[in-house]
Amino acid sequence: MQRKVNMIMLIFSLIGGAIGYVAGEIMLNSLYGDIPRIVIVGLYCGILAFSIGLMCLIAEMVNPRLNGPSWRQRYVSSSWKLLVPATLIMLFAAGLLLELVYGLNIGGAKPVKDIVLVIDNSGSMRETDPDNGRYEAAKSLIGQMNSDKRVAIVEFSDEARLVQPFALVKDTAVKNEIYTTLDTLEAMDGGTNIALALQTSLEHIKEYKEGSRGTMVILLSDGFSEMDMNTALVEYQDLGIVINAVGMSSINSDGSRLLNEIAIRTNGQYIDVDNVDNLSLAFQNIYDRIGDRTLLTERTGPMQDSSYYMILRVISFVLIGTAIGLSLGLVFDNRYLARSFGVGGSVAGLIAGLILESGLSGQSPEDGILRLLACLILAGLMVLFTWVIPIKENGLLQEGRHRPGHAGVITDGSRRKTNSSKGF
Repeated sequence: MQRKVNMIMLIFSLIGGAIGYVAGEIMLNSLYGDIPRIVIVGLYCGILAFSIGLMCLIAEMVNPRLNGPSWRQRYVSSSWKLLVPATLIMLFAAGLLLELVYGLNIGGAKPVKDIVLVIDNSGSMRETDPDNGRYEAAKSLIGQMNSDKRVAIVEFSDEARLVQPFALVKDTAVKNEIYTTLDTLEAMDGGTNIALALQTSLEHIKEYKEGSRGTMVILLSDGFSEMDMNTALVEYQDLGIVINAVGMSSINSDGSRLLNEIAIRTNGQYIDVDNVDNLSLAFQNIYDRIGDRTLLTERTGPMQDSSYYMILRVISFVLIGTAIGLSLGLVFDNRYLARSFGVGGSVAGLIAGLILESGLSGQSPEDGILRLLACLILAGLMVLFTWVIPIKENGLLQEGRHRPGHAGVITDGSRRKTNSSKGF
């Protein structure tokens, strides 16, 4: 049993971690929102493990310091056969399973999948928003929505009208149809009846509500209306529907206070906008906080500061790091390497998980840099642990496998001679 490090493997492993990171980031940025997030996280983990495993295998072929020359001469072909199932497939399954657990909502909370835009179209909007910038902001928001979201639109003045029933924004064609609907909307004469707008929205929500889908309302107005707050909001509170309010009431402090109170009572967010050009940013800020989360990205929404999800993310990366280490032990068919890499991977996963949990903020490229650092830690620290935990050459996982050309059996790195050997 020896403590030793293959420096070529360390360098190659870091290169593999960087390659896996680049491939994973391309996939994360191009496919996020188009395919299930558990699949994206699974692929990210699988690709990273495969890249690290591939480069470590090449390094050990160049300089078989850990497994010994006999491994390169006799068993390297088996390592190539084990590479894909032990790294890509095994870590894809592990990442998918861990992301599935991380995506579960505790306490009966439901992920927001349905969004209702309640837009003020009263006569005062002709002065507040003469160029209809609120509709362009709404289109920008819809364009950012993932394919699993549904959107509905209610316009109101002294009356309220459902102009767009819930539609699943599954592709560009559906979004374009909604854009066309928004283009037909213009400010109408009349006052501001927020209570009626919320009632109309609630009736549509209840009609189309599905048990597994959470609902959120984004209310935009520049005015004030008399309303019985308790009557208007009691069902929203009972159903757990959040109302986020965007106010353009800089000249009407009563309107601002009303919208802020509506948001507070339903656990929503209130944003005051003094310039219509900032509406898109206000909508985006609300959308970014609806509760999306993955192991690889910022956690937002009500569970943003949840200790449960903090611990779960860190534990998940400990398990991912351990799985990557064990997968390399399987590739080399060496139980001593599996133990050393596995322990090293768990320590690396702990550090990577803590870095991501404490640093992810939803900002690019900062989050990308943190993921790169996590990938390099997983790739490098694991390989260095052969200096911490002693290893032995040819510590085969498959006990009793015969070495070609010999009558003996390889067990724990030593060869036992059978009765057929000379002298026995």
